[in-house]
Amino acid sequence: MFDRKLTRADMLRCALCSDAPCSAACKELDPAGLLRGVWFDNEKTAAARLPNPHPCQTCVAPCEAACVRSKEVPIRKLMLRLGAEVSPNLEVAPPENEDLLRTDICGIPLENPFLLSSSVVASTYDMCARAFEAGWAGVCFKTICSFDIHEASPRFSAITGDTGSIIGFKNIEQLSDHSVAENMEIFRRLKQKYPTKFILASIMGQNEAEWEELARQCEANGADAIELNFSCPNMEKGGLGSDIGQDPDLVERYTAAARRGAKIPILAKPTPNVATMSEAAEAAKRGGADGLSAINTIKSIIGVNPHTYISSPAVHGMSAVGGYSGNAVKPIALRFLAELGQNPNLAGMHISGMGGVETWLDALEFILLGATSIQVTTAVMQYGYRIVEDLKSGLNLYLAEKGFHSVKEAVGLALDAVSGSTNTLERDTVIFPKFLRENCIGCGRCVVSCADGGHQAITLNAQRKPVLNGKKCVGCHLCVLVCPQKAIRSSRKRIVKPRG
Repeated sequence: MFDRKLTRADMLRCALCSDAPCSAACKELDPAGLLRGVWFDNEKTAAARLPNPHPCQTCVAPCEAACVRSKEVPIRKLMLRLGAEVSPNLEVAPPENEDLLRTDICGIPLENPFLLSSSVVASTYDMCARAFEAGWAGVCFKTICSFDIHEASPRFSAITGDTGSIIGFKNIEQLSDHSVAENMEIFRRLKQKYPTKFILASIMGQNEAEWEELARQCEANGADAIELNFSCPNMEKGGLGSDIGQDPDLVERYTAAARRGAKIPILAKPTPNVATMSEAAEAAKRGGADGLSAINTIKSIIGVNPHTYISSPAVHGMSAVGGYSGNAVKPIALRFLAELGQNPNLAGMHISGMGGVETWLDALEFILLGATSIQVTTAVMQYGYRIVEDLKSGLNLYLAEKGFHSVKEAVGLALDAVSGSTNTLERDTVIFPKFLRENCIGCGRCVVSCADGGHQAITLNAQRKPVLNGKKCVGCHLCVLVCPQKAIRSSRKRIVKPRG
């Protein structure tokens, strides 16, 4: 299932264009869509879309000539590899419909688990409408408040990886800059045109009366559920945002206030800027919350300029601590999700998971750790609403391959295998690495890492192939991680450690 034949490394120069010229130049395929499938861990669904016979066999590749990086992306080769290497490994045909993806939030139906999270990506009528048309099941609308919002410029910065894509993203953005009345009008219009789509209204008040009134208005104007923003790291002045989420008493009081204002489901969004999230989550449940959303962004400083000494984004010679998001925060999000999912005091609460989701496989990890719905922002800001196509089709195919009848059957399946302490792990055996010599290029990266970061257990022979010293190897698998060719894997061979 996870032995991918093609990865992002095979198409690094692809710009993932809008209205891609490569697809416009091809009369047989949609190469841009197929390339996005490769990029977003969805190569199997991409391969299943290839016609038979494969049209690229005799093609002169006008797609490559039309590419905005002409001749730099091996489009024809990638299309042929999809057919030759991926298609033969298809276990089942992609489902003809999306019934397996149907789920719900607190009993209210969702056509699939994917929602936009509360942010700029879900902040206007037009944006939400385009997202619905693209296939998103719902939106968590950008946090509604009753106080003036004045944004800084610029307000985003990022850390990028070798591909140039965003790994970590920082924002100092605040809440919705529309009035409450304007946002209520947006809800009414959206619900009128898209009655089956889910509207999750994020709100933030300054006192109990405001939390109650905002909840009441959201319900009256068409919201299906309410999300209580107790976690925005950019709204702390005067006891707002993550200040609230760090105080369980305030969480309980303000949740109870929102519950007085509305009968529709309420999800609390605790702050991740704490050691554990359970205390605030339990307080929200006592206050009447039906579910939880996790996680919001994490307080951060990135990109200190070595000449001006100002971190990014710089606003007239100053910067500030802001919220960190993107794929880099996913491990932290999953840790909090497991905490919430394993807490018996929170049993039965809906969990809406978020924090670094880019691909269907990312989303699946959240589902396996207890999330029944998934929210996305940073990946949409980078790649657009169109990513929902691969989110849905990739997850749909996985569910079909595994024989699930519904995505809800996968919720929480990984929780029992997560321990809060490494002391519970078995420590009496060693699993050696296995070298795939036919894939090895003899770079010696495994030797360098093992020598300087491991246990000096690997050398290169005269043919520049790795040789393992079993007496020194401790089975840490650092070599597996650093190999640029993915030519090292875990062996099935287990060696019992000598005692004494």
